[in-house]
Amino acid sequence: MVAAAALPIALEAEPTVPATDALGAMVAALEEDVVFGRLHPRERLVEDDLMARFDVKRHVAREALAALDRMGLIERRKNVGALVRSFSTQEVEELYELRAMLEAEAARKIPLPVAPERLERLEAIQRQHDAAVAEGNARQVFRINLAFHQELFALAGNETLHKAITEYARQTHPIRFASLVSIEYRERARREHWQMIEALRTQDREALVRLCTGHLLPSRDAYLNAQLQRL
Repeated sequence: MVAAAALPIALEAEPTVPATDALGAMVAALEEDVVFGRLHPRERLVEDDLMARFDVKRHVAREALAALDRMGLIERRKNVGALVRSFSTQEVEELYELRAMLEAEAARKIPLPVAPERLERLEAIQRQHDAAVAEGNARQVFRINLAFHQELFALAGNETLHKAITEYARQTHPIRFASLVSIEYRERARREHWQMIEALRTQDREALVRLCTGHLLPSRDAYLNAQLQRL
């Protein structure tokens, strides 16, 4: 596993994403625990521990676990309970192969030229991402990165494809922690976002497709490398 020291930033106790209630805050916090590797693959999530940590009733803890299960972040095993989801090498490769196909197809479907106001919106999100990377704010980097890709692939105008991209991206949250702790990865992702924007501006579809598929590889490879180190 990548050492925690590779992440020279403070991770606050509470999520910075908005949550309308205790359940939403709890799910957001646990999602980020998985994303940042504070909860490790195959680590158990015990209801009593969650109740104490978040000061919630048992039914809220159970609803949170159900939500995480639906999100693909945990798995439930008979006589064991809830565990952070772990992936075999084949599962990782298959998930990322599918994501690459979906995201490349979305890039191919984006009408060019992109309307100026849509491009400006994407640039505004990326400026926020730049600031979060510069500040070393891990949660904001994670959340704004999601917003950037949501906005990018929405440009394709295919809602079903967009939902599929979102779903499979979320399923890889437990895989991404090994790359998110890397300064080099965060900076590479930031640069590639601007390259995607430039490809849209210059109507270079080939470059956009290449960037979208290549953008996925560091998180896949970092997880697989971390797996090898645990063997």
